[in-house]
Amino acid sequence: MDGHIAAAAASKLETTPVVAGLHLVATPIGNLADMTLRAIATLARAEVIACEDTRVSGRLKAAFGLNTPLTPYHEHNADRAGPGLIRRLKQGGIVALISDAGTPLLSDPGYRLVRAALAEGIPVIPVPGPSAALAALTASGLPTDRFLFAGFLPPKQKARREALSALADIRATLVIYESPGRLPASLRDMAECLGPREAAIARELTKLHEEIRRGPLDALAAGAESETWRGEIAVVVAPPDAAAAPDGAEIDALLRAALAGTGVRGAAAEVAAATGLARSGLYRRALELRAEDDGGDGA
Repeated sequence: MDGHIAAAAASKLETTPVVAGLHLVATPIGNLADMTLRAIATLARAEVIACEDTRVSGRLKAAFGLNTPLTPYHEHNADRAGPGLIRRLKQGGIVALISDAGTPLLSDPGYRLVRAALAEGIPVIPVPGPSAALAALTASGLPTDRFLFAGFLPPKQKARREALSALADIRATLVIYESPGRLPASLRDMAECLGPREAAIARELTKLHEEIRRGPLDALAAGAESETWRGEIAVVVAPPDAAAAPDGAEIDALLRAALAGTGVRGAAAEVAAATGLARSGLYRRALELRAEDDGGDGA
């Protein structure tokens, strides 16, 4: 690392304020270089780090030279471990909550601890950083202006199909976590319950064997059958109307109709809601159409 950059990083670590309260600290999902300076400073100054698995988090501590003690906090011991953490927080302590990887509370324990802290008037401070759900969404090539994080689907087929049927009419891109062993069956059910939509399979994000496959759900499901899957997996599925997205002339017609009753921003928002297309691109096109029609800037 360049000496000036290293010195600036060290200075930032030393001057980053860490107040009393419950800190929700995002940690890398695979690439340790994604750890933020604020996350390191928070974990270094916390009195205790509540974590899912002390073995996994012990490796994170070693990687960044942290000495803060670890304490287990997971779905199986939350009732026992939570009250002790709350007592420490009520006394003005600094507690950091982390998951094994990524952002705490996203398909990970922690919700009950946050609720208990808020009920006691304890500050809850997010320390943002890596998230597999957002990394998969942004790299999928699918609409990002409206999305739903659905977490893990039920493991049994009947319950899984019921869950997918409940998601089928939601006009948003879906982000779903899945285990390697269940991926082929889950993709088959997605193709049947959600219909012919574009999708992406994001595997081992930020790691050495990172892979993102894109294509129609049925094709991805067929391709998954003959493979042995490994690693952490997120599936991103386009909204129900994205498979039949309007062409350029249709988009222009929709925008002009919307512009007749509202401004450029309103027209872009209206057409984005109707088509699932990104609002930013629609806004730029609406500006162009307004300029063509009346010479105004439309803003």
